Formats: sequence, C-alpha cells, structure tokens
Amino acid sequence: MDQDKINHIQEKFPQLEPALLLEIAKAGVIKHLEPEDEALRTGQYLKSNVLVINGLVKVYREDEEGDEFLMYYLEGGNACALSMMCAARNEQSQVLAKAITSAEVLMIPAHVSEQWLVKFPSWHNFIIASYRARFDELLQTLDSIVFKSLDERLVFYLKRHQKVLGKEVRLSHQQIAEELNSSREVISRLLKKLEQTGAVILHRNYLEIINLDLF
Repeated sequence: MDQDKINHIQEKFPQLEPALLLEIAKAGVIKHLEPEDEALRTGQYLKSNVLVINGLVKVYREDEEGDEFLMYYLEGGNACALSMMCAARNEQSQVLAKAITSAEVLMIPAHVSEQWLVKFPSWHNFIIASYRARFDELLQTLDSIVFKSLDERLVFYLKRHQKVLGKEVRLSHQQIAEELNSSREVISRLLKKLEQTGAVILHRNYLEIINLDLF
C-alpha cells in the first residue's frame, strides 16, 4: 500500500480513523483537475462520492438557458453532500461541480461508502457533518435570495468569495451578474456605489475587496 497516498489523504481528513484511511487509499481514486474541469456534471449518474483534497471546486445549478446559480464552494477537506446523496440512490446529478483552481478530488465508489457507514464510526460522523455543513450553506444562500435586496446579495457574494479565494475578485462584472441572476449594468452600478464607500477598489480587469465589515 502506498503510504504516501495514505498520508496525503490523512492530511486533509485527520478525523478519519487509521483503518478507514487504509480502506480509502485502497478503494479511492485521486483525480487531478485543472481550472474549469468538471468534477461532476448535470444529468450524470454518479457512481462515486466526491471529496476534495486540495484546491477549490464550485458547485452550482444550471437552468435550461445555461445560466448558472452558485450553491456553495468546496475546499480541501470538504465533501460534496449532493454527490453522496445521488450516488447512494443511483440518481442523476442535479448540479454541476467545476474546479476554480487546480484541484485534487478523491472519488470513492458509492457501494464501498455505504459499507463504511456501518463499519467505521468516523465515516458515519463525517458524512453527517458534510450534510449539515452543505445544508447550512444552502440556507445562507436561500436567505440571501429571499430576504435580501440585490445590493445585500452582492455584498454576501463578495464576502463568501473573499473567504474562499481572497480579496482579489478576478471575475468580470458580467460573470458576477450571471451568478447573481442580474444584469451587468446593474452590478456595475452597485459595485461603483461600493467603491464610493471605500468597500472595494475597481481595477481594469478585477476588483479588490477593501472592507465589507460595515455591510
């Protein structure tokens, strides 16, 4: 058994017991992704659970016109709860997951994962914690849509971006508008207002977050 592989997995998932890490190293396949590569796609029948070892993966839904709606990000040490659910029930994926940065994901066959739920307490706890974490993130996203105005949603979006990617937002105003289901003109106007308050600085090809704590 490749001890380096075990150590590599353990570094990001230290809560898993040693015997389970050995099983994961045997059954799991590490897949390397470049930016824009898909970890899973809409309509795909999932045979594996998706765990992120390194990098950043965006999970979102697409409508019939191809418009995107951001659901949540996955970082190293996170698992895609929706992939687990679909794989366990042999259902088609309702979401698309795409690498934002270079990333490593661990693909674990669904039938093996089901066996581990009974065999390894740490795996059971990890799965429950993953469902809870993604559910909480989805609730925050839903709250931002239902209860917040567009300018508040934009701030929420920028804060979440800052948390996972840092202060530089290397997205065009059009890309931000698409993720917020708005228009480029409206987003540009709102970003200009944020710049006037000192919250952000707008550069030619990106924006820099300065201070969003007042919002």
